[in-house]
Amino acid sequence: MDVERRSIEFIPECERYGSPTRLFSIWFSANMQVTALIVGAFGVLAGLNIFWGIVAVLFGTAIGTVFMAAHSAQGPHLGIPQMIQSRAQFGVLGAGLPLVTIVIAYILFAAANSVVIRSSIQAAIPLSDNNAIILFGTLTFLIAFVGYELIHRMAIWMSVASLVLFLFVSYFVLVRHYPAGAWSPYVGFGFKAFVLGVMQSASWSLGYAPTVADYSRYLPTRVKTSHTFWYSYVGQFCGAGFVMALGAALAAFVPQLLADPGLQIAGLFPVVGRWAALLVIVLGVLQMNVLNIYSAYMSGTTIFTGFRGMIEISKGHKFLIMACATLIATAIAIATQYSFADYFSDILVGQLYFIVPWTAINLCDFYCIRFGKYSVAEIYNEAGEYGRYNHITIAILVGTIVVEIPFMNLSFYVGPVAKFFGTDMTVLVSLVVPGGLYYWANRHLIISHKASTQASYGT
Repeated sequence: MDVERRSIEFIPECERYGSPTRLFSIWFSANMQVTALIVGAFGVLAGLNIFWGIVAVLFGTAIGTVFMAAHSAQGPHLGIPQMIQSRAQFGVLGAGLPLVTIVIAYILFAAANSVVIRSSIQAAIPLSDNNAIILFGTLTFLIAFVGYELIHRMAIWMSVASLVLFLFVSYFVLVRHYPAGAWSPYVGFGFKAFVLGVMQSASWSLGYAPTVADYSRYLPTRVKTSHTFWYSYVGQFCGAGFVMALGAALAAFVPQLLADPGLQIAGLFPVVGRWAALLVIVLGVLQMNVLNIYSAYMSGTTIFTGFRGMIEISKGHKFLIMACATLIATAIAIATQYSFADYFSDILVGQLYFIVPWTAINLCDFYCIRFGKYSVAEIYNEAGEYGRYNHITIAILVGTIVVEIPFMNLSFYVGPVAKFFGTDMTVLVSLVVPGGLYYWANRHLIISHKASTQASYGT
């Protein structure tokens, strides 16, 4: 299989191919792995019973996936990576501001995955802690470097294998004897723990938003927007909701789930099936990690190409950028592997502080201001229509992050509003404030873009 030739540039119609059904397989399989299992466990470990833990993760996933799928629908329409399109809101160079935080988030997630799967690798191959993480990073890099088509093909096979694995895990959950009230809607509810479960499961789906269109941009323009949206939504919701619900149930009787999820899940199987389970578990997290490094590469590339006026990337540059991202993620994993719980929780919540304001601005612009009408050529031109920096949009993003500070709840900082409610409450401002301000600041563009859209379709 050839290495992917395209990178950040526009995908011409003659190179478009595929069906939106492959969006279901990539997002379903991306969630069918033990890192998502951990996210589902947080609410129960914080004090919810199984019933309310499952309600929290399903509710959070349903909300977060709306925004993720709305971004995915932009891919076939524009044929460019997600964060390149952000230049229309922030300016060709100004888009580097949200991009930096997004690259950091993906690298941190890649590091977290390396820690999660370390012990599972060691169960199959006798390696030290550090060498297991290094091996995992190397495999991630090789697959991500080959690129788009290999990622989609891997997703198809992993959808089947991971589904079989977690159906067996479901059996172990269903035949388990639980204490009274574990599945009751009348007990076991706590506001703080419930909001934590909702926030972290929503964060999981929202984490894909900045690059989700990268995996739909090769689809033909004739693909309906609704099909792109719903195949992405259903794949993400079913995969994440199913595995997180299992995580909530498993947390009630697998006390070491958070510390060592791979081995704990494999341990549920009889010896004859344990090695097969371990293989699927490792490959599932590997696929997720490939998406993180590929997405970090796409977003990172968008930053420096804006400054240099580049519209495509050579394979040599691709190799160097991906290698750097992988090395950084591997180094962070090695450094944080023995204090993982707080680290991972902070990533899940902390990325919301940056990604949610960005997604509110991006979706408002695409669906409410410009109605999908963009000049792709101008997006690559720093002297063009969208300018170098859009200072108003940048001010809205930075201002929103400042407003969020009293609502934040991290392991090392708790804001006054978060202390009052007992949990993170940034969602109260992170969607409404930037979306509302951006709409108000750009409302003068609405009529002209409506007229432009009507004229282009009416002739």
